[in-house]
Parts: sequence; C-alpha cells; structure tokens
Amino acid sequence: MKRIIDYPLENGGTLKFEIEAAEASSALRGDQKPGQVVAKTQQSFEASLEKLKPASEVLIGKLRGLTDAPNEIEVEFGIKMSAEAGAFIAAASAEANYKVTLKWSKK
Repeated sequence: MKRIIDYPLENGGTLKFEIEAAEASSALRGDQKPGQVVAKTQQSFEASLEKLKPASEVLIGKLRGLTDAPNEIEVEFGIKMSAEAGAFIAAASAEANYKVTLKWSKK
C-alpha cells in the first residue's frame, strides 16, 4: 500500500514522496488511507541530499585523477528517500547502484 511523506524545503515549500507502507511502518496509524500523508520529516530535502555529496565528490575526484583523464565524466545513480534516513543511494542488489560513463576526445 502506498503512503506519502512530506519533505520540507528550505524556502518554506514541501515535496511529497510516495513510499510503500512497510517503509513508513513507524508512522502509520490504522485509520490512514492510501495516498494520505503519514509523516513529515524533520530534515529538509536539501539537507537529506547533502549526505550524497561526499560519495559523489570522491567518485568524480578519483575518475578525474586517472592518468589519462577523460574529457567527460557522467555518473548516474538512483536516490532513495526515507522518512528516517533521508536520502541515500539506492541499490539494485546488495551493492551500490552506479552507472559511470567516461568519454575521451581525440586531439
């Protein structure tokens, strides 16, 4: 069953995220209906995303530091949102889910 979590924005707005009921079990009450807001996070959306910066910066820094550094680096990963944990990198399995594309241009 789907439920909704509100993430406050630093500018005063709110983002809503749809989650599975199992992910919001601590916030659920028996009288709530599917699609109803079940929780509002204490952490802003921006603060939640801030947690992703260190991993992203290390990955890009290491790729830029290659002996034959690419002209372009593209990194793609899924972000999972949680009322308790904020933002984190979603995994397709037990490993982190990154797709990396490196491009070199002939000179």
